[in-house]
Amino acid sequence: MVLSSPVTDSSTVLLVGTDDWLTRFAATLEARTDATVKTVGSKVETLEIVRERTTDCLISEYALEGATGLELLREIRTETTSLPVLLCTADGSEAIASEAIEAGVTDYIALTDPAEEMIDQLTERVERAIRSAQRASTQRERARQFDAIFNDSRTATWVLATDGTLERVNETAREMIDVKTESIVGEPFWTLPWWTDPGTTNTDVQQIVEKALDGRFGNAVVTQPPHVEEPRVIDLSVRPVESERGDIVSILVEGVDITERVDLERDLRQSEELHRVTLNNMTDTVLITNEDGEYTYVCPNVHFIFGYTADEIHDRETIDDLLGADLFDRDELRAEGVLKNIETTATDKAGREHTLLVNVREVSIQDGTLLFSCRDITKRKQREEALATLQGTARDFLYAETHQEIAQHVVDDTPGVLDLEASAVYLFDADSNDLRPAARSTTMRELNGPLPTVHADGETLPSYSFVEDEALFFDDVHQADRLENRATELRSAAYIPLGNHGVFVVGSNRVGAFDDVTRELADLLAATAEAALDRVTRESRLREQDRTLQAQNEQLTSLNRINETIREIDQALVQAETREEVDHTVCELLTADDRFRFAWIGTVDMTTDVVEPRAWAGSEQGYLDSQAFAIDMSSAEPAGQTAATGDLTMVTNVAAGLREDPWRKEALARDYLSVLSIPLVYNDLTHGVLTVYAPTQDAFDDMTKAVLGELGETIASALSAIERKNALLTTSMTRVEFAIDDSAFVLTRLAKDAACTLSYQGGVQQSTEGSYVFVTVEDGAVTDVADAASQLVGVDEVQQISEAGEGGVLRLRLTQPFLAMELADHGAVFREATADPASTILVIDIPDSIDVRTVTQLVRETFSTAELRSKQTLDQSAEHDLYSKFLKKLTERQLEVIQTAYYSGFFESPRESTGEDVAETLGISPPAFYKHARTVQRKLFETLFEENNFSIPGTGEVQ
Repeated sequence: MVLSSPVTDSSTVLLVGTDDWLTRFAATLEARTDATVKTVGSKVETLEIVRERTTDCLISEYALEGATGLELLREIRTETTSLPVLLCTADGSEAIASEAIEAGVTDYIALTDPAEEMIDQLTERVERAIRSAQRASTQRERARQFDAIFNDSRTATWVLATDGTLERVNETAREMIDVKTESIVGEPFWTLPWWTDPGTTNTDVQQIVEKALDGRFGNAVVTQPPHVEEPRVIDLSVRPVESERGDIVSILVEGVDITERVDLERDLRQSEELHRVTLNNMTDTVLITNEDGEYTYVCPNVHFIFGYTADEIHDRETIDDLLGADLFDRDELRAEGVLKNIETTATDKAGREHTLLVNVREVSIQDGTLLFSCRDITKRKQREEALATLQGTARDFLYAETHQEIAQHVVDDTPGVLDLEASAVYLFDADSNDLRPAARSTTMRELNGPLPTVHADGETLPSYSFVEDEALFFDDVHQADRLENRATELRSAAYIPLGNHGVFVVGSNRVGAFDDVTRELADLLAATAEAALDRVTRESRLREQDRTLQAQNEQLTSLNRINETIREIDQALVQAETREEVDHTVCELLTADDRFRFAWIGTVDMTTDVVEPRAWAGSEQGYLDSQAFAIDMSSAEPAGQTAATGDLTMVTNVAAGLREDPWRKEALARDYLSVLSIPLVYNDLTHGVLTVYAPTQDAFDDMTKAVLGELGETIASALSAIERKNALLTTSMTRVEFAIDDSAFVLTRLAKDAACTLSYQGGVQQSTEGSYVFVTVEDGAVTDVADAASQLVGVDEVQQISEAGEGGVLRLRLTQPFLAMELADHGAVFREATADPASTILVIDIPDSIDVRTVTQLVRETFSTAELRSKQTLDQSAEHDLYSKFLKKLTERQLEVIQTAYYSGFFESPRESTGEDVAETLGISPPAFYKHARTVQRKLFETLFEENNFSIPGTGEVQ
């Protein structure tokens, strides 16, 4: 009979199957042990219990409902490998046994006859399986614990063999030295490079290892040797590792890096020493007294504040003699425990008064009960008072509007801020590159005398401070190399730059007047003054910008009004049909809506040397009848000056020079305070003078002057266009003939160079490349004339159109505008020109609507010698009408083609040039030439026969 086992008593056994032997076995276990026995019949139920991990051992028969014990085993091993499983079968075989072992069975039992002996054997094998499983679980837990210890990143761990040699090292220990672990495994632990230099032994480490080999715990603090890159202090603990039988199987060494803790302890000791030194050397004074005020402790540094030694303080009766009676309320101190920042005054050994902040607290230090901590705040008090004064100075700066005011404020407030009486401020004059004294105190004048203007060249002390932007402080300024006035009674002196504005100078007749507080306050006063000067400069610039912007806005408003007037005038000029309409429209629009007070246009009459008014508008008030507008360059009315010079004349203030110019009196009487007179000139042809009057001075600025000047050109261009239009519509004209001898005319120069006769009979073409002119050679070789023309600067290109013995036709491209184009701009027609080496004759047709004198003047201004040879009146109504109609139908290209064909002799019989020759000259194809020629011929005959109702003579039949 098997006795009860503690292992089985505390276990849960699961029986799987329905055979009778399982029932008897369950009864036996329950009777003999305290084990918990569960019985199930199916695989599903079994797996559910296994997954719950509530079973310590499982016994299964082989034949189960719907499965085999072997299949159940495989399912269980997918869930757990540690659960003991016993497979029992009465029909076993070696094959089943092999498969069971392969599947991970804990014990395979072949049942013969489940008699009482077999039940006892089964009970023993269950107990053995449970015990083995528990032992394996314990080993795994110990292994996990060892791994956790071994892999602890905070602790270095070494595993030693029983002879003290190294077996294993964790990562933390490996990182302590730069040596491959494999090279030192098997070496004695106390000779390793963690603790000692190569070839030596660390006896402390050897002793604690030997202690562990004796079964005892060992501990030592070891410092790594100097050869280690970063030596550390390691706290080593060594303990033996025993087997279940109590034998020592290895040594476990654990090391904790305590370098930081050791450093902290050392720093703490040093800190304690530092506190002792600080207490003896700090400026605060510590005094301890008893309740009667008698000293029990006096800080060694008591002389810093009071000037007495510690012994001298002890000799004084009580602390009331030092700090004054009634310093604090004893009841209040008893209630609060500490009273802080009690302000009082005390007199030192030399008789100087100090302002102190005293803290009083209750203590119990030897015989002392009251601790007094005294801090000297005399300088801080001075600083506070100075800052209060400086704050008032800053407020004064806010109301200052000029640099001079700020400079005076700085000088006035320096004694209150710095407790120094001598001060001055230099301001920089950028125009002269000088520093000029702007303000100085009376004391500065007494000590130094008058302050001179200093050139900003860095040679003197104020100049050097300003140029280098460096504050200079001197305990004795007489030791400075750049001191200019060696007779000055100043001793201490400071020169502080005020940015780009100047330099602040302050000083005293005492040596060493500047301590740290005074320097700081001087810098602060200078910085405050600099900010105020920046503000005034900025505000001044803003005011200037506002004035400029306002002026620009006013100018822009005026310009917009003028531009609006110009647009209206331009629109009116486009629609105007006559010269009178242009004149009156311009004057009316200029004076509309009070734009200007009065405007008029006059004609320049060179025969009488006066400007004759022809149109006006606005408030005239008899001004035009009050005087004659003589053409004069000096003191004449602005219209007369403009007519004389051909330039704009502007009078910004009519009242100036009232006594010298008579016209000003008449103008002022009508409130004409400023005048602008504008010439109406287009292509050197004068169409008169426009004069505008305004009711304010300086009404015409540069922009208005320029815009109105351009308006004059626009008006003149419109008048020229009207004249050209009238010329085209006029059939009655005057033909004038001039004889000239001027090489500036291209035909004159070419006739002299080629020694031949040349003629021009109309036919000029204007293009972007220049003017094309057809010239006929009458008594010379065309090639010679072409060569001569190619040498002239005024000729860009020469093209031979035709050649007939002693003559032919050339087409010249001129670099300058041809006379015909200039005459056309004035409404005249350059009809003909004939030039030979001796003279040149020009024939010009002038429509009746154009003043002959204007064209005559143009010709005489163009050529240095021009003699009017003849003048006759012509009526070309039919010819002019037919010619005009025909030209209106032709394009510029068609006109160019037919002119080139004509001058090439294409229409002569026999032809002097073929269509192919003409096409080559024009740079086009022959079909294109013939197409253009037929089109021009058709348009000519259409004009001649259809639009003019031309009839066959003698028949009256209209063709």
